[in-house]
Amino acid sequence: MAQVAEELWFDQYGPAAYPPELYQYRGVAEGIEGFAAFTDEHVAFFREHGYLVIHHAFTQDEVQAALNGLLDLIDGKVPGFRGVQFEAKARELLPTLSPEQKQDVVRKLQGYVDYEPRLKAIAEHAELLRILTKLIGERPALFANQAMLKPPLIGREKPWHQDHAFFDLPLGTQIVGVWIALDEATPENGCMHIIPGSHREGPVVHFKRRDWQICDTWVATDRIIAVPLEPGGCLFFDGLLHHGTPASRSPKRRRALQLHYIPASVGRIPKEERLAIFGPEGKDVEC
Repeated sequence: MAQVAEELWFDQYGPAAYPPELYQYRGVAEGIEGFAAFTDEHVAFFREHGYLVIHHAFTQDEVQAALNGLLDLIDGKVPGFRGVQFEAKARELLPTLSPEQKQDVVRKLQGYVDYEPRLKAIAEHAELLRILTKLIGERPALFANQAMLKPPLIGREKPWHQDHAFFDLPLGTQIVGVWIALDEATPENGCMHIIPGSHREGPVVHFKRRDWQICDTWVATDRIIAVPLEPGGCLFFDGLLHHGTPASRSPKRRRALQLHYIPASVGRIPKEERLAIFGPEGKDVEC
């Protein structure tokens, strides 16, 4: 059943200019080959640097199955699913687009795991959960699931931020994000950019500017590294790690799954408690 027009969900932020130095990276993240290469040494690396890259973690068959699942959700083939968010620029274009073109104006999908078995299989992948158990220190629970699609040429920037700032979870919770490339992700089409070690600097106040974000002038631009990935590669990252993605300047798609896991034993906190830390629009400081 296709979504009707009044139910469509559009990005509240449009494309906006930003200082180019915000994504001028000083290096490229290295990683390990496949889930089987993971050892306790990599747990220590994650604790210190706040991230871990695993190349070719998922097979091409698994990647294609995930893509097929996303396309079915975008095309309205799954009854009841309403978690597709379109780019702001798509509002006028959408009625004129074919199903093939439609995917290139989608910004993200949210809350798909309970609707799409091929995507649920990725989230419950045995090797993925084995590594998450090591990184979290106890049984992991899936907290959030999104697909981040940066459409060719129009995919907007996701400014620098900390994911914990968006989650109603106690400060100190070990949140692990997993970003899985379904296309080749490059600096040109908006791959992840991170600041290693920034997770150890604690929570940062966020402001509503081009998104809910860390102030541009607070970004440690001298420490930025890019995380290019081939399809099936993944980035594990701490919930307090500073990260962002530049706007796409490429005609190539950049589709990715993003999953967040927390300790199964952790409870929730009121939104007000979270915002008292991260600030709904700054907090005793200016941007």
